[in-house]
Amino acid sequence: MVQPISNFSRFSRCLRSTQALTCCFVQRLKRHDSSTEDIIHPTPSSPDPRTVAHWCAQSGWPVHPLAPGRKTPAANCRACAQPGHRHTDCPCITSGRWCHGFHAATTDRALIDAWWSTHPAPGVGVACGAAGLVVIDIDAHAVALPPRDKLWPGISVGDHIDLTGLENGFHTLAVLAALRGATSPAEDEQTLRVRTPSGGLHVWYQAGPGRSWLCSSGSSAGRALAWQVDVRGSGGYIIAPGTTTDQGTYMPLGTCRVPAPLPQWLADELTRTGHLDKPATEAEPPMRKVPPRARQAVIGAGGGRDAAARVLETVLAEVASCAAATEGTGFSDKLNRAAFTAGGLIASGLLAADAAEQALSAAAEHARPGQHQRSASIIRSGLSAGARRPLFPGGRP
Repeated sequence: MVQPISNFSRFSRCLRSTQALTCCFVQRLKRHDSSTEDIIHPTPSSPDPRTVAHWCAQSGWPVHPLAPGRKTPAANCRACAQPGHRHTDCPCITSGRWCHGFHAATTDRALIDAWWSTHPAPGVGVACGAAGLVVIDIDAHAVALPPRDKLWPGISVGDHIDLTGLENGFHTLAVLAALRGATSPAEDEQTLRVRTPSGGLHVWYQAGPGRSWLCSSGSSAGRALAWQVDVRGSGGYIIAPGTTTDQGTYMPLGTCRVPAPLPQWLADELTRTGHLDKPATEAEPPMRKVPPRARQAVIGAGGGRDAAARVLETVLAEVASCAAATEGTGFSDKLNRAAFTAGGLIASGLLAADAAEQALSAAAEHARPGQHQRSASIIRSGLSAGARRPLFPGGRP
């Protein structure tokens, strides 16, 4: 259903507040020009790409190499240039080599050390879907306005409304937020925000338990949130903070380095504009796919069917599903993500630590019998990383 912007005075107020907001934000960006803030602490130079990759992996975000100095995935085999060649047919990934961009993304420390030991070192991409992320990519390109129906898909803008001053994605996103009575994501200091070399901004959010958001471009005729506002989610990747290209460094802003839960108003807008891929559902409870020993531990960890236990069940089911094949299932990544999720739930006080660890171990043993030492190492690492990011299903308390 098309929602009109028909009230001129209301739109004008939104636009005026947006222009003031953007002016303030640009001033903040200028202040950051004099600093070289990296991912964790200010340093005199950009962080080493391998350090960036390990930091992302410790956060539970699978990473893949980008071509040195560029924003595009690094190529690896000649077959990739051949028609009909797909990542599912490529031997590179199963052999521990990068290939096909985010399809090869990993949190495995050994692979990261091997992949980022070359010179020049590749850049770092993060696979949004596998990381459970949705990133709002705000552009500030100096181009002409598109037709009015392309500014905010699904929202009509009357011809009598003066669009003077509307220039980029910062404006369109802020107007959309103001129309919904919310703050623009560009001003959300409670989540990770990364300034791009072109003057844009990446705003990182947690996709939410059981949810997957589709990618889109805010400058195309297809799925879009707003003009010059792209969405990076399932089936796409985002450039990691601290990565340097020929155009400059992707600089984190402020002090927050943790993606916050996706605001409800923004989730509603993404749903309205066709970005929701896999809505949460109770039709097929993941508990049915969790091994019995892990299931009992889940009940002990979180009280059975409450929200925290359901989140744990979902990630444990992904680990257990790796039993279907001895390789090529992403076992290490899935177990690391499950442990990271459990660590966040433990840190928030929603799960018992001992029972959660038992559930992880049981699911890992079901998927990879006899690999206890390997699994235990992944679990410890994931739990430790997750403990630094308390997780509250459905939002913060």
